[in-house]
Amino acid sequence: MSSLGASRIPRLQVVVLCRWPAPARCKSRLAAGIGPQRAATVQARLARHVIAVARESVNRLGVGLLDAPNAELVLAVDGLGSRAARRWGHELGVDRVVPQGGGGLGSRLQRQLVRASREGADRIVLLGSDLPSLEPGDLGDAFQALEAAPWVLGPAEDGGYWLIGARQPHPSPFVGPGVAMAWGTAAVLHSTLRLAARHGIRVPLLTPRADLDLPSDLRRWR
Repeated sequence: MSSLGASRIPRLQVVVLCRWPAPARCKSRLAAGIGPQRAATVQARLARHVIAVARESVNRLGVGLLDAPNAELVLAVDGLGSRAARRWGHELGVDRVVPQGGGGLGSRLQRQLVRASREGADRIVLLGSDLPSLEPGDLGDAFQALEAAPWVLGPAEDGGYWLIGARQPHPSPFVGPGVAMAWGTAAVLHSTLRLAARHGIRVPLLTPRADLDLPSDLRRWR
C-alpha cells in the first residue's frame, strides 16, 4: 500500500496535449526543414507513440503502482472539432478527449490543471506529444515524486520541460499576475523553477528527455 494510506486513494490523471497532425497546422519548425506533409506524418507517429506509452503507464497505475484503480488517460486536443476529436481519441485508445482551449501555452496548461482538479483528480501529469524517448516508467516516476512534493518537472534538453506534474490543490508557478513566461525559449525551465521558489515550492526533476522540434532531431528517432 502506498504511503498515502488506505483511507485516501488518489485519483490520477495523465493529460497529453496534442495538436491534430494536419499539414501546415502542426510542427512548423520541423515543416520548415522537411515540408508540411512529412512533418504532419511525423507528428501523427509521435502522437501514437506517446499515447501508447501513456496508455501502458496508466494501465500499470491502475493495477497497483500507487494503489490507484481510478487512473485516467485524457487527450487534450487542439486544431480539431469535438466530434472528430472524439473519433481520433477512440482510435488512439484514450479514456476521454477534451479541448485545449485558446490562449498561450501557460493558459492552456493551467486550464487542464484546473479542469482535472475540478473533476476530482488530485495527482495530475501533463505532457506533450513530441517525445520519441518517452518510457512508461517516466510517468510512474512522476506520480511517485508527487507523493512527497507538490510539483514535479521533466526537464527537456532544449531548456524547457517535457512534463509537469501537480498535486492538487496548489497554486500554479507558471501562470498568473506578474508572470511573463518566455515559452519556446531555453529559459523556460529556469524561469519556472525560479517562480516556483517564490511560492516556496520544491520541485524535483525527472530524467531529461529530448523532444522533437527540428529536422536535426530526427536523427535520434528511427
